[in-house]
Amino acid sequence: MSLSKLDIYSFRNIKQASIEPSPAINLITGDNGSGKSSLLEAIFVLGRARSFRATHIKQLIQFDKEQFIVSGKIIQNRNHASHLGIKLHGTKCDIRINQSNSHKADLAYALPVLLIHPKSYKLIDAGPQLRREFLDWGVFNTDEHFLSCWRKFKKVLQHRNSLLKNRQVNQLHVWDTELIEYGTIVSDYRKAYLNQLQPLFLELSIFFLDLHNVEIKYIPGWNDSDSFDQAIKNDLQRDLKYGFTHSGPHRGDFCLRVEGRLAKDFVSRGQLKLLMISLMLAQVKLINADQGCSVCLLIDDLTAELDRPNKAKLLNYLSRLNCQVFMSTTELRNFGDLSLLDNYKVFHVEHGQIGLVE
Repeated sequence: MSLSKLDIYSFRNIKQASIEPSPAINLITGDNGSGKSSLLEAIFVLGRARSFRATHIKQLIQFDKEQFIVSGKIIQNRNHASHLGIKLHGTKCDIRINQSNSHKADLAYALPVLLIHPKSYKLIDAGPQLRREFLDWGVFNTDEHFLSCWRKFKKVLQHRNSLLKNRQVNQLHVWDTELIEYGTIVSDYRKAYLNQLQPLFLELSIFFLDLHNVEIKYIPGWNDSDSFDQAIKNDLQRDLKYGFTHSGPHRGDFCLRVEGRLAKDFVSRGQLKLLMISLMLAQVKLINADQGCSVCLLIDDLTAELDRPNKAKLLNYLSRLNCQVFMSTTELRNFGDLSLLDNYKVFHVEHGQIGLVE
């Protein structure tokens, strides 16, 4: 899968742009504030129907405009083409795939997008919400049954929390059965996914950092010496006291360990960023192997965070990853030795105008 054409209208500081990217590596240059990140953000919105820089998607509409449109042509396996589009007019968001009305999940399956940016290291040392999102996006893209189970769990959890808040104890057992059923399924999906991710993550950790004793430890969201069923029973009085469910996949997490110790407490800041890159590229490689080269990888200004040897390593690995990549930086020389790349295009952005560099 690759994005063969991208059209952008009234998005941030991009009034109108149309590009035909390389199916392999795309290098984006331009001064700060020129629109490089806006270009990556437009691709991200096309795949996720949300922004990675703004809380509300309506903030992406260009000043003095009423709507933005981002559309793209996707070439899938055997040259089959699909047309994706998202239009935001006021608060109304229209999503279309091949001219048919669609949902966010359909868009996410059609164009899986993963972003790496300078603050992505927070994935390792910030709170668990980012790690749950990372984990669930990976499972979502490798097992089509996960989404329905995750949605059922979230719905049951909301009902149970409402009962706890209003102290309607007599009805709890009705919802506990489903909560335990779907919560266990969601947790099992996550655990199986991390088991698949572990060897790829280790391979990349060795490649980038020469670390041979790195592991991902899954945290289900309750004491893993108990079953979820037992955890719900143990927490009943505490849940009633505080009015919400303490244990479950909604509290799930994972941590990275190096030599048996938490990575965030053991490695340097530079190593932490390389571990983050290793983890995300492992996810790309796993999804691509499962789905057949499907992830579109966005890397926003990360080269400024890497020294020359690690830039070379990153380019070398990306050239062999066999997926479409968009990378941005202020100057072309920041990417390092481009002779490592066989198939790439360079785009320059200036005042929201995007041009191909021949």
